[in-house]
Amino acid sequence: MKAHGIVHKYGDNVDTDVIIPARYLTTSDHKELAQHCMTDIDADFVNKVKEGDIMVAVNNFGCGSSREHAPIAIKASGISCVIAATFARIFYRNAINIGLPILECAEAAHNINAGDEVEVDFDTGVITNITKGESYQAEPFPDFIKEIIAKNGLLNSVKA
Repeated sequence: MKAHGIVHKYGDNVDTDVIIPARYLTTSDHKELAQHCMTDIDADFVNKVKEGDIMVAVNNFGCGSSREHAPIAIKASGISCVIAATFARIFYRNAINIGLPILECAEAAHNINAGDEVEVDFDTGVITNITKGESYQAEPFPDFIKEIIAKNGLLNSVKA
């Protein structure tokens, strides 16, 4: 399983209120949530993001409230993977539960820039920055997480 796309880069402590502001939580429609993803930190994100793109941040990505809307909005926007040095634990769990692949890798988080072309191999954990000709090693997903992601979330995985 692989992801390949252009990077949208953010810094430290990107919280769930920035990922999907509370004023847009009047819906559970995934596509509508995606239309407001990152709007308070990057107003043009929804116009720039393409299917398969990759989001990179630094420390404590997804901190704040425990709302599942945040990883749902990111996934529905077309982002295929989020890479960060560290994730807030509740965000990490919510992302896996909805089938959004996320990888912790400090070296990648610090060295990848906005606009870089990146490929991620989820089976090996290798993150390749095609633009810079660099590779970084993240911990690959264990089989049970690969299964959850392949089935597009925990509920689908359990049903199968």
